[in-house]
Amino acid sequence: MNDMSHPPGLAAAEPYTPLNYKSATKPIWCPGCGDYTVLNAVTKALALVQRPPHEVAVVSGIGCSSRIPAYTSCYGFHGVHGRSLAAATGLKVARPDLTVLVASGDGDGYSIGGNHFLHACRRNVDLTYIVMDNHVYGMTKGQASPTTEPDWDNKLSPGGTRVRAFHPLVIALAAGANFVARAFAGDQNTTAEIIAAGIRHPGFSFIEILSPCVTFRPEQKEWKNLTHAAPVGPTDDAARAAKRIMTDDGFNIGVLYAGHRAPYSGGPGAPTRSLQEMESAFAL
Repeated sequence: MNDMSHPPGLAAAEPYTPLNYKSATKPIWCPGCGDYTVLNAVTKALALVQRPPHEVAVVSGIGCSSRIPAYTSCYGFHGVHGRSLAAATGLKVARPDLTVLVASGDGDGYSIGGNHFLHACRRNVDLTYIVMDNHVYGMTKGQASPTTEPDWDNKLSPGGTRVRAFHPLVIALAAGANFVARAFAGDQNTTAEIIAAGIRHPGFSFIEILSPCVTFRPEQKEWKNLTHAAPVGPTDDAARAAKRIMTDDGFNIGVLYAGHRAPYSGGPGAPTRSLQEMESAFAL
C-alpha cells in the first residue's frame, strides 16, 4: 500500500502536478523501455483530471508493466497474474467514489487474464484499463505473447508461432467496452491526453499503448516512424469503429470509439449482519 498523505507543502487550493502522483520508488525497467514514458503519461493524465492521489487507486497483475502502482503516490494493489481486472472491478463496485486505473501488459492482460478482459468489457464498470503492449513476454525473457506476430522468428519459437495474433481493440469493442483507444509510448503528451479522456469517459475505458521492448524486440524502435494520428475522429457507432479498427495498419493513434452505454450501476447492498457477527461465525 502506497503512502496516502497529502503532498507536503501543497495547499488545498493549489493544482496537482504530475510530480504529486509519483512515489519515491525508482523504476527499474530496462534502459529505453517504453513503460518509463507510460508512467509519466499516467501521472500527467492524473494531473489533467485533478483527482487527489488519495482518491485514486492503481491496480496491476504481473509483468514489467505491472510495477507501475509502486511508482505512484496513489493507492496501489499489485495482484496476481491475470487477475488485475477482477480485483479492480471489486474495488470500484465497493468504492465507486474512487478513480480506478488498471495497468497491464499483453501477456498478463490477454493470455491468463483474457477471460477477465472479456467480462470486464461486458460489465462496463467505470474504470480505465491501460495495457502496455510490446508483443512479447519481456519480464520472462522474450517468449511470444498473444499479440506477437505469427512469423516472429526467435530462439524460443524458431520460425514463429504460426498462431494468429490476438486483436485486443476489436475484442474490446465486440465485448462491450465503452471507450476504445490506441496510444504510443513515444508520444507522452498525446498518451496523457488519451488516458485523461478515458478516465473522464463513463464506463469501461480500454487503452492499448504501444510500448516498445527494446531489449527483446529492438526492431520496435521503428514504431516511432510508423505511428500516426488516426485519420478520422472517434465515433459512437460500434460497427463503424469495428470496420476502421479491422482495416487500419495497427498504428493509428487516438480515441477510436466513445460509446454511450450506461456504466454498471450495481453495488454492495445493505449489510444483513454486522462485522462482529461474521467474525464470530469463524471463531474456533
